[in-house]
Amino acid sequence: MVKHMILWKIKDDIASSEKEDIKKGVKEGLESLKGKVPGIVDIHVQIDSLDSSNADIMLDSTFENEEALKGYAVHPEHVKVADEKVRPYMMTRLCLDFEI
Repeated sequence: MVKHMILWKIKDDIASSEKEDIKKGVKEGLESLKGKVPGIVDIHVQIDSLDSSNADIMLDSTFENEEALKGYAVHPEHVKVADEKVRPYMMTRLCLDFEI
């Protein structure tokens, strides 16, 4: 299996009140992909961080294998969520993929 973990930082110029809605949208959008995108074993988005954090959102996902992760990256349902709910609002993205 393969873990796919992402940390995002929301753009600084977005109001705090709007950031909460963005976080909820990212969580709902990405977590809804389980069952729609083949190969997802588990997918969880963490949006409630402590003040000591320097990231706003974390994606913790598990895939059957590396091929499933590659398919997820280009799957239309994932691309739609990324284009509508994630990319427009993020200034930083860190990714770590590894086998488990």
